[in-house]
This record gives sequence, structure tokens and C-alpha cells, in this order.
Amino acid sequence: MYRENRSTQLSFGSSWTPAVRALIITNAAIYFAQEYLGFPSTRLFGLVPYKVLHEGAVWQLVTYMFLHGGLMHVGFNMLALWMFGAQLERVWGTREFVRYYLITGIGAGLINLAFTPNSIIPTIGASGAIFGLLLAYGVLFPNNIIMIYFIIPMKAKYFVALFALLEFLMMRSSPLDGVAHFAHLGGIAVGYLYLKGKPLAQTLFSRASQQVEEHKEAKQIQLHAQHLADVQSIRSEVDYLLGRVSRVGFENLTSDEKSRLEEASRMLRLYDERAEDLN
Repeated sequence: MYRENRSTQLSFGSSWTPAVRALIITNAAIYFAQEYLGFPSTRLFGLVPYKVLHEGAVWQLVTYMFLHGGLMHVGFNMLALWMFGAQLERVWGTREFVRYYLITGIGAGLINLAFTPNSIIPTIGASGAIFGLLLAYGVLFPNNIIMIYFIIPMKAKYFVALFALLEFLMMRSSPLDGVAHFAHLGGIAVGYLYLKGKPLAQTLFSRASQQVEEHKEAKQIQLHAQHLADVQSIRSEVDYLLGRVSRVGFENLTSDEKSRLEEASRMLRLYDERAEDLN
């Protein structure tokens, strides 16, 4: 699924895809409601680390992604969602795309919580998930060309590395600039772990399944060998008792020998019937 496209292109995004269209419309509608209706509340639905950790407001890990702090904020995020998300959704399919978008967005929120656990300042915006999409685009289409400011061409893999580096430097130099750098870098980190970890998990699961099958097969072989040994033992006993019959006659066998002969003969018939069924 996570194949690498090595072709170089000058365009991306193009027509809308279902999930990208739904996300853009939803974010735009919620921003309109924020701006003109005063709802939803940033304090209630934005990501407030203290509220999540101490008051159980876990829904904020999802809802914060759909709130934005201004027209430029929502506009930039939705433009990036269309530019990078549409092509990713075509490659992955809608369900996998939505899963990745939510995982990176929620993961970015969790990393923000980890570094600012007692903060009461709300974090809002889809930027964590957008940075996750940017990372995925760079991984899947590393040599596609992105036009920075519509002027400077740069390969996607270098574009991702540049953005990650800038975020890290801004986090170090301006930690109180009001930008959720931890969430941005968190989206990149979670996206990378997801993309690289999923094939690893599939490999480990495949190996585990193979080991289980090999164990079952070995167990079956062991049981079959034991069964054959039991049958051979029964045959030896039957041969011995039949030899006794030929020498002294059936009537002169002891009652125990007669019972053993009947039971052994019955077990051999059952074995022969099972062997016929298997054939």
C-alpha cells in the first residue's frame, strides 16, 4: 500500500476526492459558525491539556482539529489538505486516508499533551494532521516537485525535511510564539511511525502466523506418529493372540485374552475405516 512513486511531477491535488471534500466543507462550516455564531466554544472543544488530563475532556483530542483561529489559518490548512490529501486518498482509498488523517491529528494532540500537560491554553487547528499528510506525501511521492510560493521548485522529500527543520528551529527559538510546534512535529512523527510501523507490524504478524501454523503441523505429525505406534502395538498384540488361537483354539483362550482380542480387532477396524475416509 505504501509504495513509492519515483516519477517527477509539477502538479498535484487536482480534482477533489470524497474525504478531502467532506473535511474541507466541514472545517469551513465550523469556522463560519465560530466566526459569526460564536459556536463552537474554543475552551470547550479546543485542546486544553489540563482539561483533558485532569477533567477527562478526551473529546478535545478530536474536536480541536476542526477549529481554527482565523481565515488565514483555516485557509492555509484547507489548501494544504487539498494539495496533498487528494492524491493520497486516491492511492490509499477513502477509508485508509481518513484513518491516517485522524491518527496523525489525534497523535499530534497527544504529543502536545505530553509536553504541555498543565497548560490551560487551547490548541486548535488541523495542522497536526496536515503535517502528517505532508510527511506521507513526501514518503510516497519523494521526487514529485512542489513549487514553494509558486516560484521555487523543490522535491517533496526535501520540502518535508525543510518544514520539519523549520518547525524544530522555531520551537527552540520561539517557544511562546503561540504556535503549537509540538503538535506540528507530532503529526510528522506519528505519520512516520504509522507508515513505517505498519509494514513492520504486518511482517511480525505474518511471522507469528507462520510459527503457529508450523507448530500445528508439528503437533499433527507428532499425533500421527503416536497413532501409528499405537496401531502397530495393537497389530502385534492381535498377531500374538491369533497365534495362540492357532495353537490352542479360541475356546481355550482365557476370558481376558478373548476380551483383548475383540477390543483390538474393533480398534483396527476403526483405524481402517478412518484411513479409507482420508483417502
